[in-house]
Amino acid sequence: MEQGAQPFDFGRKVDPKTFEKLIEEGYEVDPSKYLKDGWELFKSRAGEFIVFTLIIGVAAAGLSRLDMFGSLAVSVVTAPLYAGFIIVVFMLFKGETVQFGDFFKGFHFFLPLVLASFVTSILVAIGMVLLVLPGIYLMVSYMFVSMLIVDYRMEFWQAMETSRQIVTKNWFSLFVFFLVLVAINLLGALALGIGVLVTGPLSACAVCCAYRDIVGLHEAGELTT
Repeated sequence: MEQGAQPFDFGRKVDPKTFEKLIEEGYEVDPSKYLKDGWELFKSRAGEFIVFTLIIGVAAAGLSRLDMFGSLAVSVVTAPLYAGFIIVVFMLFKGETVQFGDFFKGFHFFLPLVLASFVTSILVAIGMVLLVLPGIYLMVSYMFVSMLIVDYRMEFWQAMETSRQIVTKNWFSLFVFFLVLVAINLLGALALGIGVLVTGPLSACAVCCAYRDIVGLHEAGELTT
């Protein structure tokens, strides 16, 4: 059994050879399958997904009122909360019993998740300033960062670079998948904002399905230990 994650560990280095074959040989991308599988996952725990999404929204709205510290507080809290979707979905993939408290176990990976969130945000922002396209490239390329941190207990920079290298191999196809998710969430926002309670967790589930099919789940230990 792999030792459980500690909130203020930086994470660990993973042998890069683990991903060499995937990065060299590439993979197929099937957005329709990811969305279909993601929808089935969402439906299986729809009530819990919706309630947890509402909790994230309320927390973000409340923290954003903290003047100059609001944005910082939102970033610190939402990164591990988003990872809660990943933990629950990975548990469902493995056929494990899920309780609502499992959504909050993203805080077991607090430090690497928050560091990844800050650094990716800075790099994407710089990329947007530099003719926009570099920012879009990085935004898509960092799609699997949180999943690698949760799944492999990976430190944040290696997770960022590994995600970038994997996604770059078939970047355009995953960019199309990214655009579909953006469109779905825009439709959710147009539905008086309430639709985001469905489209938000659906998107998280779909990205987890993409990660499972492209990268594969690491089976070394329990996700919640």
